[in-house]
Amino acid sequence: MITIDSVSKWYGDFQVLKNCTTTVEKGAVVVVCGPSGSGKSTLIKCVNGLEDFQEGTITVAGTSVGAPDTDLPKLRSRVGMVFQNFELFPHLSIMDNLTIAQEKVLGRSRSEAAEKARQLLARVDLSAQAQKYPLQLSGGQQQRVAIARALAMDPVAMLFDEPTSALDPEMVSEVLDVMTSLAREGMTMMCVTHEMGFARKVADRVIFIDKGEIVDDRPTEDFFGKERSGRAEQFLSKLLGH
Repeated sequence: MITIDSVSKWYGDFQVLKNCTTTVEKGAVVVVCGPSGSGKSTLIKCVNGLEDFQEGTITVAGTSVGAPDTDLPKLRSRVGMVFQNFELFPHLSIMDNLTIAQEKVLGRSRSEAAEKARQLLARVDLSAQAQKYPLQLSGGQQQRVAIARALAMDPVAMLFDEPTSALDPEMVSEVLDVMTSLAREGMTMMCVTHEMGFARKVADRVIFIDKGEIVDDRPTEDFFGKERSGRAEQFLSKLLGH
């Protein structure tokens, strides 16, 4: 579903990604982790063209992300993206947040878009919040709305960029529960996260990035076993407190 081949990226003279290569099979869940500033969020934003890159290729469902003739808005409509800080439209109701892109981008009728929105709000247990505005909801509720909004576009894959890092600890589980159910239904997912419990439980593979390089890319069982790199070992020790 997603192929990243020899991708490198610079900000001016600073190289933020160095020859990154990996694949995400259809229906697979891949967790991307690493220290702050390692390039993991940049990598995931390159997948749907939110960041450009100077070398290498990325293809999503057969579409080349970096090709000059690629219709990036069309590609992004097929690849759901959930951000750290929700990125909901504050001036629109929850219902309108879920219907606007369906109508404007996919050409659905108002009634069709609203029905899809209602189904998805029920799925994330937020049916009662449909007429509220984002700032009337908790952080965990807003992030669940953001996931529902991405799903409303019927994506072929979902990208998550640290979806729980802006949440209070008690709200994290409600978001991870939604992500876990998505994974179990076979959604192709690439998740930048420090939630190692989620990674261990749900991910098929774990990618560890340090200083712009993919240091580890291995099955979850191996990564949490004894086959990870020394650098990943240091990272996990600090993260898990042992």
